[in-house]
Amino acid sequence: MTDQTPLDAAHAAMQADPADDAARLRFYERLAETELFLMLETEAGDDSDQITPELFELDDARFVLVFDRQERLAGFAGGTAPFVSLSGRAIAGMLQGQGIGLAVNPDVAPSSILLPEEAVEWLNGILANQPDETEARIVEVRAPGGLPETLISALDAKLATAMGLALHACLVGVRYSDDTAGHLLGFVGAVPGAETALARAAGEALSFSGIEAGAMDVAFFRANEPMAERLERAGLRFDLPQAQEASTLRPAPGRDPARPPKLT
Repeated sequence: MTDQTPLDAAHAAMQADPADDAARLRFYERLAETELFLMLETEAGDDSDQITPELFELDDARFVLVFDRQERLAGFAGGTAPFVSLSGRAIAGMLQGQGIGLAVNPDVAPSSILLPEEAVEWLNGILANQPDETEARIVEVRAPGGLPETLISALDAKLATAMGLALHACLVGVRYSDDTAGHLLGFVGAVPGAETALARAAGEALSFSGIEAGAMDVAFFRANEPMAERLERAGLRFDLPQAQEASTLRPAPGRDPARPPKLT
């Protein structure tokens, strides 16, 4: 295959300058966000939440085999092979503490790379980072300033994946009642129960931008609150895509975030 995938592009940028930490972070961010096809030993049953990945062993290290296109998986396997499609973050989470690394597109793409278990654990640590959710009283709201464009771009891309979890978000500069100042990402009209997922998305944008987590707080506001209007007047707005009507079909293994598949 000659078509370059987003993962290929991120890998090429990382390989072009191994000392560029920003490029390395972008590669891992892309890996976490990409739908990957995990090769299995046997087909995953529709009613089973357990899967058995095919394992590749090299020098006493073990790796699961993942591909960013089905055609690449078939090319590696020499034909059809059982698989399950999951996000990179879901696969990394399943491997946490298992002593297993990731073989990404092995021998079938420019982005072929072996990520040892240490890299998987590091990625899980990055994905677990969350910013502070503030309850301090805000006394001043102003336009954001002094933040790198990499963070703005990362927030824009990350919040575009948070479909239907809130109406929008605004990034502002704030001063609190204790006279401390900083930046705040205010989510307006968040769906009840979505606060953790939204805070995690904001935290990942910070982490993959190479910015310290303390550089931004997170808060949640109802759409009819006066503070929501203040945020919109002063801040940089990010519109979140709204969810379509949910399907009534049973999700395939790994698609239900409340029931991630388990390794066997």
